[in-house]
Amino acid sequence: MQLVIISGRSGSGKSIALQALEDLGYYAIDNLPAMLLGSLIDELREQGDRTQLAVSIDARNLPTALKQLPTFLEALREREIRLQVVYLTTDARILLERYSATRRRHPLTRDSDMTLEEAINKEEETLLEIRDLADLMIDTSRLSVHDLRRRITDQVAQHRKDQLTLTFESFGYKRGVPLDADLVFDVRCLPNPYWDPTLRQYTGRDTNIITFLSGYPMVEVMSNDIQTWLEKWLPAYQNSQRSYMTVAIGCTGGQHRSVFMVEQLAQKLVKLAGEVQLRHRELGLQYTLSEQPAEPCTPSQHTPQA
Repeated sequence: MQLVIISGRSGSGKSIALQALEDLGYYAIDNLPAMLLGSLIDELREQGDRTQLAVSIDARNLPTALKQLPTFLEALREREIRLQVVYLTTDARILLERYSATRRRHPLTRDSDMTLEEAINKEEETLLEIRDLADLMIDTSRLSVHDLRRRITDQVAQHRKDQLTLTFESFGYKRGVPLDADLVFDVRCLPNPYWDPTLRQYTGRDTNIITFLSGYPMVEVMSNDIQTWLEKWLPAYQNSQRSYMTVAIGCTGGQHRSVFMVEQLAQKLVKLAGEVQLRHRELGLQYTLSEQPAEPCTPSQHTPQA
């Protein structure tokens, strides 16, 4: 049996993730009391017609049940159940905006005098143990409904047990570090194409920027250093039962240097991983690179910021 546990802050997209899995054939249950998880699995196994189960477990559970969840999950793994814990996280400021826009009440404010901001922070503290157990963390701060459903499909439903899913993500520091990044590299020390007015309209996927950055030896040195580190340590992460690894590369605006570096590293590491996910946060692009030759990139019309 395959079991997916969806958890995270209220307003982060848990219902959307659960619906995506339900549409893919999973038996989905929202807000399941953690203490009933074992009984539910026993019942489904007796029926013999359900091999994929997705449940949402969050701060609405009893505190004692959440504390015992690590023990519950360890017992499930001993029963040879393929288990994935997916934690959805969102920037607190964005959650405040979402609740203000929808005028919904936060679950933790219904029976208390906490403010919305206090409830959001309290919920994060309550879910720390689940967050630490997560096999995959997804930052939904800037994801659309369709983006989240695609991430759930690609990284959860289609994920193989023996596969390390390697993701390279470019981002701009001016908009914050991605909350789901496992490793972060800062490339702001590299020459910045933004200061050449003739290059601002392009991105790190375009020939003009590639030519510009490739002309500086220090760019290649940094790329090789990051590649060497990853080639040495990624097998160790995989041997520790790690299923996902997100490597975030950041520059100032997330348009030129970080995009270029992500593209370069993905090309270099695809032979080691077999398949690499690429995300360019500030460009709104996400795609997969495999060992097969990729189609040439077309010039971007995106207007960048420094």
